[in-house]
Amino acid sequence: MICLCLRKALKAPSALFLWRLCGAFLIFLLVSLVQAAELMTFDEFYGKTGVLGFEFSEKVKRLSGKTVRIKGFMAPPLKAESQFFVLTRAPMALCPFCSSDADWPEDILVVYLTKRQTFVQNSRQISVEGILEYGSWTDPESGFVSLLRLRQASFSTP
Repeated sequence: MICLCLRKALKAPSALFLWRLCGAFLIFLLVSLVQAAELMTFDEFYGKTGVLGFEFSEKVKRLSGKTVRIKGFMAPPLKAESQFFVLTRAPMALCPFCSSDADWPEDILVVYLTKRQTFVQNSRQISVEGILEYGSWTDPESGFVSLLRLRQASFSTP
């Protein structure tokens, strides 16, 4: 008898809608968990320093091409209309622009924004999320050279 009542309730249009809604919500949760950004810190960029310079950590190699999140400070941009900036471990008064990757400081990360965002004061901590890339690369538009960067990124203030 209970089974028969349950079948009738599940066949009702409103019950079917609720089942579909619950299913869609579960799929959303699973996708969100799979695509969740992994946290990184500046200390996790490099594994060790060898005779040829910095060696990327195993974590950087493993997360290359994946979405990561990191907290830091926005260095003053090279120009106000830039769609990229440098993220630093500590606040900086000047942009740590590097002429080559040989001069690359170990505690900065270049961030290429998906869309323009209003830059924040260099003394305010931000959280940045984007796709991690490593290896020497020169931006064809700016000439900026980077070893480590986030692409398709966005940032928020805590």
